[in-house]
Amino acid sequence: MNAGCKPGKYEPGRINVPKLERTVDRAQKEKVVEELGQIFESSGVVVVAHYAGLTVAEMQDLRARAREAGGSVRVAKNRLAKIALEGKPCASMADLLTGMTVLTYSEDPVAAAKVAEGFAKDNKKFEILGGAMGGAALDRAGVEAVSKMPSREELIAQIVSCIGAPASNIAGAIGAPASNIAGILSTIIEKAEAA
Repeated sequence: MNAGCKPGKYEPGRINVPKLERTVDRAQKEKVVEELGQIFESSGVVVVAHYAGLTVAEMQDLRARAREAGGSVRVAKNRLAKIALEGKPCASMADLLTGMTVLTYSEDPVAAAKVAEGFAKDNKKFEILGGAMGGAALDRAGVEAVSKMPSREELIAQIVSCIGAPASNIAGAIGAPASNIAGILSTIIEKAEAA
C-alpha cells in the first residue's frame, strides 16, 4: 500500500483502500426489520432511551440487568426500527427514535421499565425518552409510572398470599377445637388426680 493513499479516496495509479465500514445488505436489513417487528408485537413494554456516552461495560451491565429481569436490550438503526413499527399498535413511538437510541423490552409489562429506570438512576448518560405498553405510547413520566407497578412475579406472589391466608386461617380454626379439647381433658385429668 502506498503511504500517500488515503482510504476511500480515488487516486489514479495508486492502490485504493476501501473504507472499513460494515455494510448491511438488503437481506440483512429485511431480517432486522422482521426481528424488530416481532419485538414490537410480542413485548409487553418497550422503553426507548438515548445511550450516548455509555461505555461498553455499562451497556453490558444494562444487558445483564435486563436478562436477569426477563427482558432484553437491542440497539438498532432508527430507520429500520421505524419501518418495523409501521402498522403496529405502538407505531406512535416512532417519534422517539432519533439520535443514538437503545430499546429495552420484555414480555412482562413492567420488567423493562423497572430495569431502564433503575439503570437511569445509576447512569446519568442513559436518558429515557419514552416507550410503549401495548398500543399505548408512554412519555418519560409514563415509563416511570409503569416502573413503579408490581411485576408479574410480585402480583402472583400477592395473589398466592391472599389465597393462602384464608386456607391457613381455616386450618387454624379446624385445629383449634382439637387443641382446646385436649387442654380441657388434661385439666379434668389433673383435677381428678388431685382429688
